This record gives sequence, structure tokens and C-alpha cells, in this order.
Amino acid sequence: MSKRSGPPRQEMTLLEHLVELRTRLVRSMLALLVGILVGIVLTRPFLELLISPLGENRPQSLKPAENILVYFKVDLILGLILAMPVIVYQFFAFINPGLEEKERRYVLGISAAAAFLFALGVSFASLVMLPFTLKYLQSFLSDLITPSYSIDYYIAFVTNFVFYVGMSFELPLVMAALARLGIISPQQLGKQRRYAIVIIAIIAAVITPTPDPFNMTLVMLPLLALYELGIILARLTYRPRPSQTTDQPVATSQ
Repeated sequence: MSKRSGPPRQEMTLLEHLVELRTRLVRSMLALLVGILVGIVLTRPFLELLISPLGENRPQSLKPAENILVYFKVDLILGLILAMPVIVYQFFAFINPGLEEKERRYVLGISAAAAFLFALGVSFASLVMLPFTLKYLQSFLSDLITPSYSIDYYIAFVTNFVFYVGMSFELPLVMAALARLGIISPQQLGKQRRYAIVIIAIIAAVITPTPDPFNMTLVMLPLLALYELGIILARLTYRPRPSQTTDQPVATSQ
């Protein structure tokens, strides 16, 4: 059995945990602030992208300060996306404060992958799903109702939509983390594929704001692909629990 090099880790007191938590929160807030400042440059193009599926039906501003509030709301979302690697790293560093160099590189890789998958999900929702979803919603009863949206309500609807799709793209990392902790094995993930398809279908139905099966399929297909990717990552990261390897029953002969 290999031992860790260096001095043994000491348990932290409650006060030290609180100080550590404050440090991690401050660093996360600073990363979010930097992301917001950088996101100011990208806010208008991103806002134009979110509004573009409406075509000529521009959303309306119903309050004097509604435009600027929407602008900073979108900027906050972009800042969160940009700061995601730092926030995820600070989270893992807090729950395991004695990270060694190898573990630190591992956590940095997870943080970068989490940010990439979240940004990929947001991009997929904005560029692929949103146009089809809004087209369906606008066409429903269009002979009786003229669609006209408040910019605040519209952006709230769209940002919630792309956020939940982005979070669903974290599925492979969640599976890899559970395998790393020994909670679930790649073999179990493979055997439970049929149940996973049902759960993914339910998630897709919840995320998709329309009853249109085409939009639901647009969500299901990438989630199914991400599930298969999660199985591959689970095979690479799986570590059985000590009880699974040492507490094996010994057969006795009569």
C-alpha cells in the first residue's frame, strides 16, 4: 500500500474552517466580479443572440429602468459562466483543504471541464434549441393571438431555459465523480441504461417548455450522448470502496 509523502494532515478547528470558507467565498466573489467586468464586452452580442429567434417581433420594455436591468442580468449570467472554473475549484479546495500537487491538477482539470460543459450546454440551448422552441411557441394559436413579450419576462424565460440545459450537460462529470468515490461502478451504469433513458426523457420533458416531441428529442439526444460519455469517464476514474475489496467473504470447505 502506497503512503502519502510529506507530513500528515491535521484536522482543522471550527474557526479554521470558517476562515477557510470565508477565503474561498471571497475568491469566488472576486472571480465573479472579474467575469462580470469582462462580460460587459460580450453582453450586447449575447443579448442580440437571445433576441434573434423572435425575428421582427422585438420584445417590449414596459418600465423605465427595465432595459438596463435586463442588460446587467445578462451580464451577470456571462460573469457566472466565465468565473465557473474558479468557483468550482474553490468548492473542491474547501471540501478538501489539504490538496496535494497531483490532486490539485486533478481538481483544476475537473473545474475546466465543468466550465466547458456548462458553456457547451448554454451554447447548444441558445443556438439550437431556443430558435425551434420559440418558433413553436409563437406559432401556437397565432391566428388568434399576436405574440408580444416584455423584455424582462422574455430574458427571464430564456436565461432559465439555457441555464438548466447548461447544468444538465454536467452529467458526465457527476457520473465520473460518483465512480471516483466508489458509489457506483461503470458496470452498474451500463446495466441501468434503460432506466437512465426513462429518467433522461423525464428531464427533457421538464426542461423543454413545449409539448412538441421534436424539441424534447433535441434535449434527449445530447443527454444520452453525455450519459455514454459519463460511462467512459467512470471507467477511467472508478475506484472501488475499501469494503468492496477487503471485506470479501471467505469460502470454507466442509
